[in-house]
Amino acid sequence: MLATRQKVLRKFWCPVMALADLKDGPKPFTLLGEELVLWLAAPKTPVAMRDRCCHRSARLSRGSCDRGRLICGYHGWEFNSEGAVVRLPQNNATEDHATRMGVDAYRCAERYGYVWVALEEPLYDIPDFEEAHQPGFRQIDQFNETWNCAGLRLMENSFDNAHFSFVHRASFGDNGHPQPAKLEIESYDDGFLMVSDIPVINPEIQQKLLRIDSDRTVRHMRARWYMPFGRKLQITYPNGLVHSIVTYGTPIDDQSCQVVQFCFRSDTEAEAPAETVNAFDRKVTLEDKYILEATDGDVPLDQAGFEYNMASDRPGIVMRQMLRALLERQGEAEAKGENRPVLKPLAPPTDLRQAG
Repeated sequence: MLATRQKVLRKFWCPVMALADLKDGPKPFTLLGEELVLWLAAPKTPVAMRDRCCHRSARLSRGSCDRGRLICGYHGWEFNSEGAVVRLPQNNATEDHATRMGVDAYRCAERYGYVWVALEEPLYDIPDFEEAHQPGFRQIDQFNETWNCAGLRLMENSFDNAHFSFVHRASFGDNGHPQPAKLEIESYDDGFLMVSDIPVINPEIQQKLLRIDSDRTVRHMRARWYMPFGRKLQITYPNGLVHSIVTYGTPIDDQSCQVVQFCFRSDTEAEAPAETVNAFDRKVTLEDKYILEATDGDVPLDQAGFEYNMASDRPGIVMRQMLRALLERQGEAEAKGENRPVLKPLAPPTDLRQAG
C-alpha cells in the first residue's frame, strides 16, 4: 500500500507537531504528499492551509502571523483561518474587505498539546486517551521526528511480540527466550485491542524507574491500534505502575512518516524524572528506528506471494485485512508499487530430514 495514493487516508486525524512549535511563527509540514502551512490564529487555535500563496505561489510558511492572520512574506497579503484573503496592503485599505481569493484550509485541532490535521472529513474522532483526564497520571512529551519508513511498518512493529528478543536485546528483550508471548485480539470498528503478558529483562535504569529490584519483570500490555497509523500501549507492571505510550506514524509520503510520541505515567516527577523516563524509552525507539528504516515502504495488504508470515504476525495481518476492507468500503483498490518483490516458490527438500 502506498499511502499517498489511498484517498481514504485523507479522512483520518493525524498529529503533525507540538503546538509549542508554532509559537514563533508558521511552519511547513507535508502530510500524505500535501504541502501544508501550520500557524496559530490564537494561542490554542492551530490552522492548516495549503502552503502556496494564491498570488505568486510563494510558500506561506515563509511568512508571519499577526492579529490572528497569516501574512505572506512576499507581498503581505493577509489570510484568515479559513484560508481567505482578507486584506491586500497594496490597495491602501484601512479595513478588511472580503475577496474571492484564497487557499485551501484543512481541518485542524489541538489535542494533548499537539496539532492534529485531517485533509478531509474524518471518519473517526481524535482518540480519547483516558489517562489525559484520569487523576494520578502525568503526560510526558517524548519526541517528534521523521523516520524513513512507512507508518504501517511502524504500527505492525508496535504489535509484534517476536521482535523484542532481537531488536531490543540491548534494552529489555530476553535473547535467551525468543518464543513470542501469546496474545488476544478484540476488534473494534476503528482498530483493535491486543492483550498480552510479556516477560522482559529489567535493567538497572528500569529498576530505579519502576521501583522493582529484580532483574526480570512482566509487562501486562493492552495495546490499542487506531486505524491507520496510531497506537496506545498501556503497560502495567506487577507493582501497579502504569506507563502508557502513545505513538503515531503520520505519513509524510510513501517512504517516510513523522513519528509523534508522548506518554502518560501513574507516578510523579520525584519518583521517576521525565528526563530518565525519556532516556530509556528513547533507547528503545532508536532500536526500532534502526531496523524499520531498513524495511520497504510499500506494505502489501494482499500478502499472497509477497511476504511470508508466522503465527506471531497475527496483529499485523489483522491490520492489513482491516485496511483492505476499509478500501473496499470506500470503493478503492490498493495502490501498489511497481517494484514490489514477488516471492518465488521454493522447491521441496529431497530429504524430509532437511525440512527441520
